[in-house]
Amino acid sequence: MKIEIKTEAFDPLVEQQRYQASLDIQGKYGATAVFIGTMRDFNEGDIVKSMTLDYYPGMTEKHLQQICNTAAERWSLLDSLVIHRVGVINIGDPIVLVAVWSVHRGDAFDACRFIMEDLKAKAPFWKKEELEDGERWVEKNTSGYSKI
Repeated sequence: MKIEIKTEAFDPLVEQQRYQASLDIQGKYGATAVFIGTMRDFNEGDIVKSMTLDYYPGMTEKHLQQICNTAAERWSLLDSLVIHRVGVINIGDPIVLVAVWSVHRGDAFDACRFIMEDLKAKAPFWKKEELEDGERWVEKNTSGYSKI
């Protein structure tokens, strides 16, 4: 399991492939579930120009580790990777990568979703959006669940 906070832009697929190559699980996994979150140019009906993400060093990594540990207890996982960006983030930049390896797709999908939803709802990150006419702190995250 790997948890990393990055201050610089990163390529999520390169990071996922690099980490996967370092694992001793070749031939053992049948599924890799990957989620990549990117910066969009709108929120709450307003145009967003950029965002600054801040975090609590030490506490944030510990929380992310606990999320991954909980996922590993609930589902049959071989490994997981979480990379999260902080600092100034521009439109289109990757913000977060969650990757999960498992023998079966159901565990991989479910664990990846669980990690991402818990991260969005509970991890100690703070977001300040730069709007066309000022800035604001984001008080709540958008739900990851559709209304189907």
